[in-house]
Amino acid sequence: MRNLKQVAAAFLAVVLTLALSVPAFAAVEDTGFSDVAVNDWYAEAAVYCRDNGVMNGTSATTFGPSTTMSRAMLATVLYRAAGSPAVSGGATFTDVPAGAYYADAAAWASEEGIVSGYGNGLFGSNDPVTREQIATILWRYDGSEEVSTTASFTDTSSIHSYATAAVNWAVANGIVTGMTDGRFAPTASATRAQVAVMLHRYLTRDTQETPEQPDATPEEPAETGKVLVAYFSATGNTENIAQHLETVLDTDLYEIVPQEPYTSADLNYNNSSSRAEVEQRDPNVRPAISGSVDNMEEYDVIFLGYPIWNGQAPRIISTFLESYDLSGKTIVPFCTSGSSGIGSSATNLHSLASEADWLSGQRFSGSASQSSVESWVNGLGLDLQPIA
Repeated sequence: MRNLKQVAAAFLAVVLTLALSVPAFAAVEDTGFSDVAVNDWYAEAAVYCRDNGVMNGTSATTFGPSTTMSRAMLATVLYRAAGSPAVSGGATFTDVPAGAYYADAAAWASEEGIVSGYGNGLFGSNDPVTREQIATILWRYDGSEEVSTTASFTDTSSIHSYATAAVNWAVANGIVTGMTDGRFAPTASATRAQVAVMLHRYLTRDTQETPEQPDATPEEPAETGKVLVAYFSATGNTENIAQHLETVLDTDLYEIVPQEPYTSADLNYNNSSSRAEVEQRDPNVRPAISGSVDNMEEYDVIFLGYPIWNGQAPRIISTFLESYDLSGKTIVPFCTSGSSGIGSSATNLHSLASEADWLSGQRFSGSASQSSVESWVNGLGLDLQPIA
């Protein structure tokens, strides 16, 4: 590790100097973000991170507080925070394209031992950062200081061993305080709001008292309305996961059924002329769906499942998304595949329902257990209500 603590300390001094010229948040009547109200629990952090060049918004007017932070995004934030130093070579990860916006950040983070890859040539660029991972990354960024105190959460035993020292350090320094229910939720995906709060606490920890507010949710989170699990399954693998979700969430299930069923010949991926192969090569194809969701307006959260075909969602998922007004709804994608990750299959769907709030997706094997699906759902941070 190359003088990480000195680099972090130097940057901290610069940031704190800049912070002196930024108006106090209490004097701000408008955050400047259409999706961040002044009284939101993460508002001060979002404004601070933007005004100090730590995190940009997702657009000129939005912050995207509930968007999940990916490993690539976090590496980029820290890389820019460190002053975008020169890297000795490009990223050597197979999932980091040379021209990617995060290529230098991934190479830097790896060189400095801040964000490790998966050990098999993968950086996990699009994978969500978990809460224990961000604690570990900030701990390494700061110099990996050991503390004598031990964090106490109701789920402390669930924190992986590699992250234990980091979580202890983060708690001792007031960077994390846990959830409102006393959990740390180590494997829950970290949202941009949570990351902003943690970065704000980290960069200002020498100037303020240990925070008392929770990391993730307001004291009384708004209840989420009805949940729908919608899925397309050609061979039964995605259906298996969808049925697990139906059980876990005790909610409604809707199968996306093609008007013209797919035959085994249609799904022959070794034949470039097969129906599935031809459809996947044409982004404008919209296979017709038999039936529809009659009461879509009643659902606030949609778990959307599909198999991975040539690295992407089948085109019938595009048909489904374009068939409804999904404005203001939360969409949680999930997929099944034998080996491929969810990759860009979910993010490439965002433009088809741009007014929805998309969470990061999850890939499962077709034989994944109900407990693994439930663990994922519990880590999403959604206050999901079962159907009446």
